[in-house]
Amino acid sequence: MISSAIKTSLLGRSVAKNARTVSTWAQVEMGPPDAILGITEAYKRDTDPRKMNLGVGAYRTDEGKPYVLSAVQKAEASLLAQNQDKEYLPITGLARFTKAASELAYGATSTALSRLAITQSISGTGALRIGGAFLQRFYTKQPTVYLPTPSWGNHAAVFRDSGLKVGKYRYYDPTTRGLNLDAMLEDLHALPRGSIVLLHACAHNPTGVDPTPQQWAQIQQVVEEQEHLAFFDMAYQGFATGDADRDASALRSFVDSGRVPVVLSQSFAKNMGLYGERVGTFSIVGADAAEKDRLLSQLKILVRPLYSNPPIHGARIAAEVLTQPELRQEWLGEVKLMADRIIGMRTALRGRLEELGSSLSWNHITDQIGMFCFTGLTPEQVDRLAREFHIYLTRDGRVSMAGISSTNVNYLAESIHAVTRD
Repeated sequence: MISSAIKTSLLGRSVAKNARTVSTWAQVEMGPPDAILGITEAYKRDTDPRKMNLGVGAYRTDEGKPYVLSAVQKAEASLLAQNQDKEYLPITGLARFTKAASELAYGATSTALSRLAITQSISGTGALRIGGAFLQRFYTKQPTVYLPTPSWGNHAAVFRDSGLKVGKYRYYDPTTRGLNLDAMLEDLHALPRGSIVLLHACAHNPTGVDPTPQQWAQIQQVVEEQEHLAFFDMAYQGFATGDADRDASALRSFVDSGRVPVVLSQSFAKNMGLYGERVGTFSIVGADAAEKDRLLSQLKILVRPLYSNPPIHGARIAAEVLTQPELRQEWLGEVKLMADRIIGMRTALRGRLEELGSSLSWNHITDQIGMFCFTGLTPEQVDRLAREFHIYLTRDGRVSMAGISSTNVNYLAESIHAVTRD
């Protein structure tokens, strides 16, 4: 029989233990919800048949369905027939894939390939994280990476978690809904010499505003004069214009000049539809083969404690598509079809808005490029679209053009007209 005193003591200890367990994480605050996830959840709750989700950054067919590329399906079937094992990859990934990916990005005849340190990554986000960690550890000139205003919402978080400071330079002009080139050049010139400058290689996210070749030349000139480091993020090669070489032209121009250090984050999520496979690369252009080897040795040291080695299946798919001539040509054709469908939706949306007699200029819809369009809608107008018309997009007015189809583009235009004519 346990005495009442012992029972009281045991109960007290139990309460104290439970209190300690409960209070261990009491200081942890509720984090803010993800903006895109919130849009998707609101869209799913909506029962109206006219509803549209224009927030998600993934390609959809004209029927609004996810699209698995034919070239990808054939590559996957070929891999299955080969009955390959599932052994670990090396730390830097599948060599066949990284070689093909580097040739796609830099050009098959680029002299940079022989001095390129490249590692497979967990898609573009993972590539940015590796790059941030590498720069934090080895780039001693400036510990700050400067992002365009605005930039992809995850850029700042990735680089801060890599240990870098994050700054900004002007990029988008909300008045013209285009590039604010003069302000951009002024800011790049005023940055501390040797700064890290993040540049979207093509299809700028979220604005869809890309520099022209002539503007890229001016940007490159300032970056070279100020001896900045160019950190290219290329998540949409081929997806922007339908031409993979054209979409990589800015990157290749910087590399060919040889006057600034260049690093690259590369993703195959959008242009191959390999969203969930998480396929990408991070690369650094070295001075020579010996420097490449040193850089690669340090990339291995960084990757090893992060995730040890990358996943194999998606890399095999991408390698199959990139290295089999027939599959490569089919893939390039499909990428152009996807790009052309989005360009067609831009033309249709602008045309319908003009037919409705809108007093506003909608030229920027077709001037911009890639998956996203910065419409110029205010947060209040976005809220009205959701509340009254069941159309969901981010409150900064960014529309995912892939969510528009021939069956809903007129309804979208009419809804936008309704909230902008007051």
